[in-house]
Amino acid sequence: MVCTDEMTDIQALERLFPTLPMKPGLVERREFEYICHGTQSLIANFEVATGHVIASTIGPTRTKADFAAHLEQMLDRDPEGEWIIVTDQLNTHKSEAVVRVVVKYCGLDEEALGEKGKSGVLASMESRAAFLTDVSHRIWFVYTPKHCSWINQVEIWFSILVRRLLLRGNFTSVDDLKQQILNFIEYFNKTMAKPFKWTYAGKVLLV
Repeated sequence: MVCTDEMTDIQALERLFPTLPMKPGLVERREFEYICHGTQSLIANFEVATGHVIASTIGPTRTKADFAAHLEQMLDRDPEGEWIIVTDQLNTHKSEAVVRVVVKYCGLDEEALGEKGKSGVLASMESRAAFLTDVSHRIWFVYTPKHCSWINQVEIWFSILVRRLLLRGNFTSVDDLKQQILNFIEYFNKTMAKPFKWTYAGKVLLV
């Protein structure tokens, strides 16, 4: 099971002057003037069983094509495996491109999908969502209720990223921002990630 979501418009802010460190009786003082070098969007997957962040994508946009390409990158880690993907109700998570990715990796009949906006699975967002949440598929989605995307566990990791890196970070370019995020993911997976345990009646069912 992986929890997936996007974090958009992450600003590459470079402080004009260095942060002043703490001293006796004084808190750390951060420079308020900055240069914004641009923004990046992060699509991240939080693997519930291991506590790791896997197959993350960072780029200038967050489109339907971006999410579908990200999904393929994630599934390539285990093309024959079973995947449960938890995400929110955003339309990019129910697009034609996402349906076609699931069909491709599950080996389903693409001819049976119909035509977008007219017939079959592709007829509407509702019909695409029904297809993507079909538990008989090897790859299927769980959508969080509307206005409840905060229950998605990847949101917890996003808050860690903000507090540990982005809030106090200094980024000289969008490339620097991207690299620092990737470095943080690697650091998190090595030193901070903790396996999630499912237990019942005192017995560990999944580690």
